[in-house]
Amino acid sequence: MRYCRFVADGQPTYGRIEGDRIVARASSFEGLANSSPVSLALDEAELLPPVEPTKILCVGRNYRDHAAEMGNDVPKEPLLFLKPPSALLAPGGTIWKPAITQRLDFEGELGIVIGKRASRIGPDEDVRGYIRGYTIVNDVTMRDIQKADGQWTRGKGFDTSCPVGPVVTDEVDPLQSSLTVETSLNGEVRQHGETRDFIFPIPELLRYITAVITLEPGDLIPTGTPAGVGPMQSGDRVEVRIQGIGLLTNKVG
Repeated sequence: MRYCRFVADGQPTYGRIEGDRIVARASSFEGLANSSPVSLALDEAELLPPVEPTKILCVGRNYRDHAAEMGNDVPKEPLLFLKPPSALLAPGGTIWKPAITQRLDFEGELGIVIGKRASRIGPDEDVRGYIRGYTIVNDVTMRDIQKADGQWTRGKGFDTSCPVGPVVTDEVDPLQSSLTVETSLNGEVRQHGETRDFIFPIPELLRYITAVITLEPGDLIPTGTPAGVGPMQSGDRVEVRIQGIGLLTNKVG
């Protein structure tokens, strides 16, 4: 199932997507199993971020080629950082370019959506039971601020720095097969990577995180970006596509 969140009758609503239409609606994700029919074109809906996380726990430098292009060593353990939920942005939403930055970068990524409370996942435990589905994330970054600060909270956690959507629950399984992650700027492909090139695969990431941090249903884990990150300017259109999930499109304000 592919799903979104949108505004219906003035309320946040979950919607099941088929093709380019929302065909069913419910007040919660769980309710989509017995949802009410609706027919609404996606491009006519007022979309919301499709997840409601207590935290957005990101993974840095999870592709060797990206670490190299930034002049960094490959990390020996997963490199984690947080974005606040206030960073979320819906598909089609406008990315804000703060006046304090001279370089605003795109970073297309596969995102994991947690489906069940996860703490201290065992070394032989199948992590699939903790995953609701997968989504597309753009880890928008004020690169100059990130470098100047040293730590990444301001450079990666500002408002609108986490465009996300849609979510699929069973169409893809990156634990079994590689997915293509591709980012385009104004129609020109800038990033092209494969999730098989992760330094730290998904089961390792989830075990590493939950060893010390409890994940709750709806929490979002962007898994890192491939090489090719680059700057965006006001008026640009950025698209992140992942096979089997769909397309995330946003403009820069």
